[in-house]
Amino acid sequence: MDASEFRRRGKEMVDYVADYMEGIEGRQVYPDVEPGYLRPLIPTTAPQEPDTFEDIINDVEKIIMPGVTHWHSPYFFAYFPTASSYPSMLADMLCGAIGCIGFSWAASPACTELETVMMDWLGKMLQLPEAFLAGNAGEGGGVIQGSASEATLVALLAARTKVTRRLQAASPGLTQAAIMEKLVAYSSDQAHSSVERAGLIGGVKLKAIPSDGKFAMRASALQEALERDKAAGLIPFFVVATLGTTSCCSFDNLLEVGPICIKEDVWLHIDAAYAGSAFICPEFRPLLNGVEFADSFNFNPHKWLLVNFDCSAMWVKKRTDLTGAFKLDPVYLKHSHQDSGLITDYRHWQLPLGRRFRSLKMWFVFRMYGIKGLQAYIRKHVQLSHEFESLVQQDPRFEICAEVTLGLVCFRLKRSKVEKRISENWNERKIYVIPAPWNQAYMWPHVSYPSYPEACDYICSVSHQ
Repeated sequence: MDASEFRRRGKEMVDYVADYMEGIEGRQVYPDVEPGYLRPLIPTTAPQEPDTFEDIINDVEKIIMPGVTHWHSPYFFAYFPTASSYPSMLADMLCGAIGCIGFSWAASPACTELETVMMDWLGKMLQLPEAFLAGNAGEGGGVIQGSASEATLVALLAARTKVTRRLQAASPGLTQAAIMEKLVAYSSDQAHSSVERAGLIGGVKLKAIPSDGKFAMRASALQEALERDKAAGLIPFFVVATLGTTSCCSFDNLLEVGPICIKEDVWLHIDAAYAGSAFICPEFRPLLNGVEFADSFNFNPHKWLLVNFDCSAMWVKKRTDLTGAFKLDPVYLKHSHQDSGLITDYRHWQLPLGRRFRSLKMWFVFRMYGIKGLQAYIRKHVQLSHEFESLVQQDPRFEICAEVTLGLVCFRLKRSKVEKRISENWNERKIYVIPAPWNQAYMWPHVSYPSYPEACDYICSVSHQ
């Protein structure tokens, strides 16, 4: 394919994508296929001679689309929302064309510097404390990780390194192994499973703190666990507070938990993977109060801020906490500007070496929507969730299980004799919802298509079959 054909095929692909997005409402949201459906449909080896572009596009419709779960369908209410927008798609196209592997400033100066500036832009939208911003001479700053799971793991590993070095400085004879076996991390019992996974990968104990009646971690429960573990000779070092939990969008009490972490010299990481996008709206910003106590903070613009996956925004108060844990400098990666203090090399902030030019997506989206456009988008989805909440409350068969704060609605059938979860009753595959703990349905009314009321009516009529 030369440049001339690329121009022609590129226009065809843009038309295909636009047609897909405009017609997605007519596609079955959840595929009607069985595991292993695809292998018999394609050859067992790659072709010896080139296939035509037309044949490939035809196979996309015949082979790929029948097995696609359409996350941007107006009938998709499962898992969590995932962002998509035309400006972000265009930026991804440009990212692929530039094709840089931006592990250092020298590898592509614009890739590094735009990310630093975009993370400051986003931090200012959220009204983060100045300590989290890079600015011209700040000690903190932001980095784009691949997912909130990566951000939690990176924070945990940085905290582990920090506490290990502190203890070894105080007691030079103390081995890393002796410290590791005593380290303990904490999170709410409502925290995402990725937090537990970070503990497994990091080789440390993770303990779940019982949440209160509103599914939030409170100071008293955390303090009790810390005191009990310290009395047993263990070393508390890391706490994850969740803002917008996966199961019911509850919020751990930062204003209570934060001061305890400061007092106990424990790293506080905030996971706001879904809810963080809403904090750009002044009316939702109070949900972030207490962020000033945190060492690191993370949320996913790729969930709710119109930036396509992957784009997980993470900030730290002291970037040396990350670079101190991950920095390795082989001669083939060094460059003449790395010690200037004017730039950062993001390879020291993350687990992989290579990284894409992901900040282009943020730059395009922020400029083409503006802060006001993004705020309107968030507010529309919150309004939709309350609309659905009202419809559920009007139906005597259902009850709301948790407070509806942002875009998640948790509901369940009132009749105890009904044993099957609601999600098992969508036999016609017209909509897609999933179960959550305590036998409730889990629904994100995060789309604003004309068919939304129809979907709400359908969910209330079919789920009792």
